[in-house]
Amino acid sequence: MPDGVAGLVLAAGSGTRFGLPKALARSSDGTAWIALACAALREGGCGPVVVSLGDLAECALHLVPADAEPVVVRDHAVGLSASLRAGLAALEASSAEVAVVTLVDLPEQAPEAVLRVLGPRPGAPTLRRATFDAGPGHPVVIGRDHWGPLVEHLAGDVGARAYLAAHGVTGVDCTDLGGGHDVDLAS
Repeated sequence: MPDGVAGLVLAAGSGTRFGLPKALARSSDGTAWIALACAALREGGCGPVVVSLGDLAECALHLVPADAEPVVVRDHAVGLSASLRAGLAALEASSAEVAVVTLVDLPEQAPEAVLRVLGPRPGAPTLRRATFDAGPGHPVVIGRDHWGPLVEHLAGDVGARAYLAAHGVTGVDCTDLGGGHDVDLAS
């Protein structure tokens, strides 16, 4: 995998439908979802990995793996835009040319999805996203050329979807890999 690939786990939401912040969630075997997301990114080829934390961040800090950098999103109540903005800001000082963005509530996401969406030559102008059953999903690869314009476009509880569509994101089918459906309700 080329140098300059960073990972970003968005985990700052309050998880109101879920019943607690998803940053605190664990799989049935007790593994923290944050650890699973970080592992998928690392095994998929990401160098630095940043985890954005919001509601109850102080309770989730111990769940962030030692090889990932937690970023506390003070304005997390604004919504998804605040989490993405804070995460990309944390990556600005890195040498990364691309950021691979995923959500904490995808505990079944495979490293193979990260590798597939990255493709052979990701670079600063890259915009790619995983698709599952023809619908948009994660991970999303955002080249550095797009970080600033994307951040300017972000507002409220909306992520990058409109920006990606307006700027010609390339969909990469990952249906066969599974793990593309977020978990919104506790089981």
